[in-house]
This record gives sequence, C-alpha cells and structure tokens, in this order.
Amino acid sequence: MIKYIVMDCLSMIKYVPYGAAMGAFLFIAFLRITDRVGRPRGIKRRAVVPVMLFWVYVSVMLIITFFSRESGSRQGMDLELFSTWGINDRNNAYVVENVLLFIPYGFLGAWTSGRLRRILLCGVFGFLTSVGIESLQLVTRRGFFQIDDILTNTLGTVIGCGIFCIIFHNNKD
Repeated sequence: MIKYIVMDCLSMIKYVPYGAAMGAFLFIAFLRITDRVGRPRGIKRRAVVPVMLFWVYVSVMLIITFFSRESGSRQGMDLELFSTWGINDRNNAYVVENVLLFIPYGFLGAWTSGRLRRILLCGVFGFLTSVGIESLQLVTRRGFFQIDDILTNTLGTVIGCGIFCIIFHNNKD
C-alpha cells in the first residue's frame, strides 16, 4: 500500500507548478478585490502568507482532482459507506491519499481564518468542499462520486485543523 501512495504522490508533483501559477493568480485577484471592497472581517495584513498558501493549495488540489483526469474517463456513484477500504492495497492507498490530500487544507484553512480553528466548523468546511468536488467530478465525469471520499476528505480536514491547533496551542473546541 505504501508503494502505491508514494507512486501516486510522486506522479502528482508535475501539477504543482500549474497549481502554484493558478493559486498566485487567485491570490492576486483576492488581494485586488479585498483592497477595493475592504478586507473581510478578521483578515489582517499579517495573514497574507497563509491566504496565499491557501489559494495555492486549493489550486493544486483542484488541478489534481479535476485536470489530472480526462473528461468522461470516470463516471458513476458509490453511495456505500466503507466500500473502498479493504478490497486491495490499491484501494486502501486511495483511501489514505484522500485523507492526506485534505490535511494541508484543514491546516491552511485554520491558519487563514480564526473561525476555522474550531475543529467542528473546519470539519463542516472540509465536508462542504468535498461534496462540491465530488459533485463536480460526477457532473464532469472526471471522478466517481463516493461517500468514502467525502468521509476521508473531511477526516483529513479535521486532522489538519487539529495539527494546527496543537502546533499553535489555539484549539477553540
């Protein structure tokens, strides 16, 4: 299983420059909008680095979950809970990879927004993001809509938030 995880992670490295470029563009757009409209409550100038890293990571995550696959290459729904775990090492690796993919999302979300330092709220944020990704994958046929993915992505978000709270001793729940 570890072999598959390492191979899959290494194969995704090629998408990082594209995600970084897209994230930089989104970050600059975010700065432009917040300068014109006024910064959202709670965003301070010192939060520029976490916000930039968050946008870059979201961009990388979207490229990995959408653009690394051909449109129409995957389709269908799997609404059975825990249907992917235990089948074989390849499927177990996918489960672990889904958790790993969202750990930085939870960490950076908590770093970016004080509200997301609440583990429950950060978990809801990860859940809604995952439902959005799974729904878009279903519509674009670039991935299967799987309940297991939503569960593991949410778990990864909560773990990332928990790591942030442990590191910065800032747990609000």
